[in-house]
Amino acid sequence: MKQRITYLLREPDELRTEHLEVTGKSLIINNLKAAKEHRLTLSLSELPNEVSEVLRQCHELHIRWASQDPYTSIPPFVSRVSPGLHAFFTPRNNSKADSLCPWLKKIFHPEFKCESPRETFISLPILSERFSMSSALQYHQLLPTLSRLVSYIKSEFCSRHDSTCQEHASRLLSASYIDMDYNAISHALVINALWNEAPDGSSWHDRIERTRDDETIEVGILSNETPEEPEELKLGGFLVVVGDDDTPKATRFSFPSRHYPLPLSISTTYRTTFKRPTGLHPVMQLTLPRASLQPPSKARCSLHTYLTLPSALFIDKYAFSDALTLRSLNLAALRTVYGETDLEAPDWVIPKFGSAALFELATPSLASQSTSLSTTRGTAVKDTDIWTVEIPLHLRYLPPTSGGYTPLAVPWPVVFWACTADEGTRMVVNPFDRVNLGYDGLFGDRTMFYHVPPSPGNGTWTGREAEGRLVETLQVPVLDLRQAWYVEWGTVVAVVVGTAWVCWKLWRGGRMGEGPRLREGRGGRGSSAHKSLALHGF
Repeated sequence: MKQRITYLLREPDELRTEHLEVTGKSLIINNLKAAKEHRLTLSLSELPNEVSEVLRQCHELHIRWASQDPYTSIPPFVSRVSPGLHAFFTPRNNSKADSLCPWLKKIFHPEFKCESPRETFISLPILSERFSMSSALQYHQLLPTLSRLVSYIKSEFCSRHDSTCQEHASRLLSASYIDMDYNAISHALVINALWNEAPDGSSWHDRIERTRDDETIEVGILSNETPEEPEELKLGGFLVVVGDDDTPKATRFSFPSRHYPLPLSISTTYRTTFKRPTGLHPVMQLTLPRASLQPPSKARCSLHTYLTLPSALFIDKYAFSDALTLRSLNLAALRTVYGETDLEAPDWVIPKFGSAALFELATPSLASQSTSLSTTRGTAVKDTDIWTVEIPLHLRYLPPTSGGYTPLAVPWPVVFWACTADEGTRMVVNPFDRVNLGYDGLFGDRTMFYHVPPSPGNGTWTGREAEGRLVETLQVPVLDLRQAWYVEWGTVVAVVVGTAWVCWKLWRGGRMGEGPRLREGRGGRGSSAHKSLALHGF
């Protein structure tokens, strides 16, 4: 087993010698305020048999979980996904991998909408040759807490007397995001967990100890420094190989990165809301400050949002084919939509988890080039300070409930600038890189992502002081069971009346057709009798 633990300080001056203490085979961290990433690499032989059997059916499996709580990111951990559990999967040798869904239900939530990858996952479109080896299938479900995963780890990975393992597992409940990566080439499961801050909201007090001789633990206490190239990130600080080093070793290194925060000169955040009342056609609204919507780079950049929707909602791609409609919504284009997009099917017959879509957003500078924008109905025209983007959605028919409304949770989308990097930029040596996020496979190999942070509260926040969540809960209309008897008896009456009307029409039509035949028969017999009487002299 290999471990890599990285502490990222927000202020370089916060690191002092009293924060670190190297003693024999252990490293003690004292009162350190920083973000923390813990990375574990486990071979198949170190995993429980159940986990190994599932992974052997996978060519690659990437699990991404993001918390509903907002957090302030720090480079190089700035990439984002929508809240909930994401799974990106490619089966091995056309394997059905029927054990994947039961395993996901067991370790995350038993009520997940997941029968098998073939039935529940959606196909991920590959629009870029650079990511031609990206995963083939995608899955998403909202998951507010990792309590079930923590219990699974404690029972399957930790012994009853291993208090350190039990404590590390419990800390996952406060993580900002967790990644799990496996591929058939390495035959190793890599687990990454990121904490934006210490679980208690103050500082870290850790004792990191090597318990086995074949175990490798690398610890970095780093901070961001000014890079020499705009396409790079630069970190400096100290590195310690626990059990091998007697003192921390100074280090400084730089590397190209695919994901960046916005420049300090651009203080942009976004909010996600829905128009009220939602009705059967909810409208998602993204609001951003107009003045700070400027490209973060001198290169060619465009603003995008990536949505992950549950099966109860879908996007009608034909509604975004008109240029005037797009301008009125402050949209530039619908780049792709995939998954369940059937316009007529109710939710209870949809086997897939839902759908995903990538939109390119219009910006004030782009919109000002159109002289017709001032006559459209876009909300942004009415408010000189706020730029509002609207995305019309459609609600499927849901099962009836008592009261006529049912809650529907919708995760916030991610918003980012996609910019083209220089021709010579290589994105292959980043030790903190994240791929298979859903949207990264829709762009080219020299694309740099500048992430716009969400802002559910008013103003800035730091971790647990945030207000709000990155999930919107809507009250959507459904059939009211208390009023359903009107529909039931109305249907019965309509069927009975309709059947009676059809039967009456058939009977009346038969009677009208019988009359002429009777009259024709009577006339024929009378004529023959008259001729017979004439022959006998009457």
